[in-house]
Amino acid sequence: MRFSQVDVFTDELTLGNALAVVHDAEGLSDDKMAAFARWTNLSETTFLLPPAHAEADYRVRIFTVERELPFAGHPTLGSARAWLEAGGTPKSEDLVQECGAGLVRVRRTGERLAFAAPPLTRGGPVAPEDLAAVRKALHLAESDVVDAQWADNGPGWLAVLLADADAVLAVERDVAALGKYKVGIVGPHPAGSPAAFEVRAFTGQVEDPVTGSLNAAIGQWLIASGRAPESYVAAQGTRLGRRGRVHVERAEGDVWVGGDTVVGIAGQVALR
Repeated sequence: MRFSQVDVFTDELTLGNALAVVHDAEGLSDDKMAAFARWTNLSETTFLLPPAHAEADYRVRIFTVERELPFAGHPTLGSARAWLEAGGTPKSEDLVQECGAGLVRVRRTGERLAFAAPPLTRGGPVAPEDLAAVRKALHLAESDVVDAQWADNGPGWLAVLLADADAVLAVERDVAALGKYKVGIVGPHPAGSPAAFEVRAFTGQVEDPVTGSLNAAIGQWLIASGRAPESYVAAQGTRLGRRGRVHVERAEGDVWVGGDTVVGIAGQVALR
């Protein structure tokens, strides 16, 4: 079976978030997909399948090492790049990806890909007891938190806004105390900086290098609330030695989340 490994949200291999992509995955069982995703030990592994919906160009299933996700951002862009590199031809100007969350549009601007942020499955204010638990796990005082919102478009994100990027980069988390929460933190860089915001994402024991779904939900929140301009760049992965750059823009009623992608590995995988 064809196999690709794509680095997403970077223009230089090893500085973004890696994604494993298995092409032509029809016939693979759920157990086989889950086992291979555990074996790659990446944040996500995707499997490309023929679409079931007439408007879709392809269908994707997205697995972490623990479970299947209905949607995730960097797998959307990485899968689209792998599908195009393998000779896929879109039915229209935009690619249309079918996934557990429905149909997701992916547009091309030169070499950069961007997806239209899906609607939130859960938004709005965070209950005081949830926020208190998250603050404790991140060693934050009540005064450190500017605002917090549920930002769940599939993975289950809870987003916390801090005063600035330095505060985001200084956070040290208590993994055990974080427990069930999947938390994204964001803070602004000084005006005139190459990136407008710094973002970090915590899921269980892992800090995710660069996270499309979280940046999508944060972009919807910050732009709608007037805390971010209509178009900006977010940095992520800094504490991990990565250089992720996420391009966020509100246009034509949608928030688009884009970035560069680099195919690092292309070959065959023995999954049959």
